[in-house]
This record gives sequence, C-alpha cells and structure tokens, in this order.
Amino acid sequence: MSTMTATSARPAGMTKDERFVILASSLGTVFEWYDFYLYGSLAGIIGAQFFSDYPPATRDIFALLAFAAGFLVRPFGAIVFGRVGDIVGRKYTFLVTILIMGLSTFIVGLLPNAKTIGIAAPIILISLRLLQGLALGGEYGGAATYVAEHAPPGKRGYYTSFIQTTATLGLFLSLLVILFTRTLTGEKDFADWGWRIPFLVSVLLLGISVWIRLRLNESPVFQRMKEEGKTSKAPLTEAFATWSNAKIVILALLGLTMGQAVIWYTGQFYALFFLQSILKVDGYTANLLIAWSLLLGTGFFLVFGALSDKIGRKPIILAGCLIGALTLFPIFKMITTNANPALEKAYETVKVQVVADPAGCGDLFNPVGTRVFSAPCDTARAFLAQSSVKYSTVPGPAGSPVKILINDKEVPYTDAKTSNPAILAAVQAAGYPKPGDAGIVKMSHPFDVFRPQVAAVIGLLFILVLYVTMVYGPIAAMLVELFPTRIRYTSMSLPYHIGNGWFGGLLPATAFAITASTGDIYSGLWYPVIFAAITVVVGALFIPETKDVDITKT
Repeated sequence: MSTMTATSARPAGMTKDERFVILASSLGTVFEWYDFYLYGSLAGIIGAQFFSDYPPATRDIFALLAFAAGFLVRPFGAIVFGRVGDIVGRKYTFLVTILIMGLSTFIVGLLPNAKTIGIAAPIILISLRLLQGLALGGEYGGAATYVAEHAPPGKRGYYTSFIQTTATLGLFLSLLVILFTRTLTGEKDFADWGWRIPFLVSVLLLGISVWIRLRLNESPVFQRMKEEGKTSKAPLTEAFATWSNAKIVILALLGLTMGQAVIWYTGQFYALFFLQSILKVDGYTANLLIAWSLLLGTGFFLVFGALSDKIGRKPIILAGCLIGALTLFPIFKMITTNANPALEKAYETVKVQVVADPAGCGDLFNPVGTRVFSAPCDTARAFLAQSSVKYSTVPGPAGSPVKILINDKEVPYTDAKTSNPAILAAVQAAGYPKPGDAGIVKMSHPFDVFRPQVAAVIGLLFILVLYVTMVYGPIAAMLVELFPTRIRYTSMSLPYHIGNGWFGGLLPATAFAITASTGDIYSGLWYPVIFAAITVVVGALFIPETKDVDITKT
C-alpha cells in the first residue's frame, strides 16, 4: 500500500488507500470494543462461574467490580501506549494493543471456573480484565490519530467519524453474538458452558484484525516527523509537565470528553440498565430495543462528523451536551410512560412513606455495592428502591420502630434484607405492576417493532442515540486537532479515557446508587445532567474551534 500525504492536490472523493486505512483502523477497533463489552453483557453469568464461593449478592458485586476495573485502568493504558505511539509510531502501537486485547479475551473463554481451580480463577480473570482495559486505553488514541493523520484537510471530521462508530458497532456485535449463541444452546447450556463461545470466537476476529493491520504503513505525518528527527524524546513530560499543553489536556477533559462521556453512557448503557432494573423489562426485549435504536442511529456518527467539517466541532458537541442536559428527564419519563405505563401511574398515585427515627436512618449511597445495610430504616428503603417503588422518609419519634405507610395505611414491616412479601404484595395491590405484567413492553421476536408501544420506546431510545452521535461523532477529530503531532497520541488519549473510562464508565453504578438512596427512579439522571452542563459552560468559554487547524505541525 502506498503512503499518503494530506495535501490539497488530490481527488475530491475518498481514495482506495484511504478507504483501506479507515477499514483497517475501524475494523480492529470494532473487535476491541466487542471483546470489551462481552464481559459487561455476561457479568451475571461470569459472576456465577468465577465468584461461586460467595453469596449471590456479593458474587454480583465482585463481577461488576471486575467489569469496572477495565474502565478504571484505561487512562493508564492511554499513558503507557500513548508514550509508545509518540516515540515508536502509531501503527506498531495499536498492533500491540489489539494483540493484548484479543488474547486476553480468548483466554477468558478457556479459563477454568472457581469450582475447578479455586481462587486462582477470579484472580486470573481480573488480571485479564485489567489487561483489556490497558489495551483499550492505547487503542482508541492510536486509531483516531492514525486516521486523522491520513485524512485530507476539510475531511478529518468525516474520516474519523468512522472510528466513532466502532464502540456502538462493537456493542451491537456482542449483543448479536450472545443472542445467537443463547438461541443455539438454550439458556441452561448457555449459562453452563455456552457463554464461552462468544469469547472463543474473538480469536477469529483477532486474526482478521492483525492480518489487516500488518498491511498498513505508518502515518505519513508521523513518518515525515520521524525522518526530520522531530519526534518527542519525552512525550509524557511534554504533554503533562508543560503547563501550556497540560492546560489544554485539562480543558479537553472538562470542556469536551466529560460531557460527551456522560451523554454517551446514558444513551447506550444507562438506558439499558433503566429498562431492565428499574422498569422491569425482560432482558431479551431490553437488548432488542437498544439494538434497534443503535441500528437506526449509528449512521448519524458519520452525519455529524461530516457536518463538523463544515460548521465546526465545538457547536455540535456542545449542542449535544446542552440538549441532553435539558431533555434527559422528560425523555426517560416518556420511556416509563410507554415501556411500563402501570409503573408510571403508580408512581404518580401511590404514596409510600417510611416512618422512622432519623437517628436510625443512614445514607444509602452505595455505588460499588460493598456496603451491607442492617438498620431497619435502611433495609426498608433499600428494598423499596430495588422494587422501583417511589418513597419518602418521614421522621418518627425517637426510638420508635420503622413503619411503612402505603396510601396512609400501615403495612407490617419485617426487617428482611432481601425480600419482604407483605410490603411487595401491598404495593402491588395499590397499583405497582408485578414483573412480567402484561402492560410492560415485550418483543416476541427481533422484528416485532411495528406495534405502537414497541415503536414508541425504540423512537425515544433513538433520540438518546442521536445525542450520542452528536457528542461523539466529531470528538476524535477535535482531540487530534487540539494537540501537536509530536505528543498527540499521549495528549489526546488521557482526557479521552479519563472522561469515558471514569466519568462515563462509572455512570451506571453511580446513577443507580443515587436512585436507590433517594427513592426516585429518575434522580440518577442528575449525574449526566450536571456533568454535561459543566462541559457546556467550560467548553463554550475556554475550548477553541479546531476544524481549520493544520495538524501537520510538530
């Protein structure tokens, strides 16, 4: 393949070589996201396989913490591989990252469970998960930088928007493979051994990715800089210890990627969690609803990427954050209206009160799930929150026992930490729906999309995905353009992965913890709304427009 240069003397359309660069970079990144999201989609089953020595609640917590570990180490992968990418080259670095990711995923499919090798199983699993996070931390910056440095002036937003589709396509691919395997094996065999198949299949994707990426040349911008001897000898120092660049890294986090991340994770991940855990939509239907919204919305990454070449990156990204911050509450309320109308009605008409001595009521905020509640006031509120029941806490006399009032009628409360049949029966009698209620949205097959209830929910989820495409489509081009070539890989990767790995990756658990601690199913939305609003303010005041920047400067 011939090496390209980004000059104005070129054909108007995309050249064959450029199409290959985008295909090779994007395909490999899709497979990395596929590997990364497999774990999240199968966290419950993996918990049962590798943390089987613990009670179910603790088992699920450990499984989710192992999932979170992959997010937490992403910024460290950005630092490690960003440095290598700025010293050695873009192509070499993201070839290494895909090998680490692919082999780690494949080994999970072969790993004996806790019943076979004991505590070694979860230790190895978490180690592999950490390796996945490190690899992903190095992959994105490399792929985005590589494609941007091949793109002609005026087309960087459009070219890099193909990279932006990869996370969504990777999630979509993981959902499809899991759904196909589940159908093929049946639920019992899938939970026993079939869950390994999607992990093992990844080795085929790895082989294709490595073969394609071996055919790539180095980025022309980096190659020219290397030939001129202008590469950075200490990219970490230049990127983060020099205030002129460190300041831009901080502003890129607060004024771009933080808001972009919370809008993205709300639209794709918290929406799925909200459907399943709060609205009690069955897992099969919830995954299909999200899959359809992704299928309908993914093309808009390219639309907004191309539009950013014309009107600028900043207005599109900040508009997505602003519109999201203003409309997330009404959209999620409309999702409830359509997905579980009985829950919405009960939410408005059924009054549930926990009457207790304030001294016996603690804080229920528990984002990592490690706290165990024992006080009756706390167990009562935690049970109601897990049952998606809206409640308020009313101060009772000092030393008085906990009372539950449903529409002002007292219901006997037994201090049960996991279930309370009397309370559950009482709230259901008052109007709260049971799981599996006929009014809850349900899809009988993948193409059951034309009934008004199903179509309405997909339409609302599509709007959320549209916000995702607005904030995420142009972000790669903008991050590339903010930093000089010699330290670009290192500089752009860190704010991206802190924003998406920490602010975004921790959103579902934190938002649900807020919901559980307040007794309001919508209160978790304050997390994305506040951070998106901060990004709008910081971005509007301090982030420059970058679409006309010359990225060939070292």
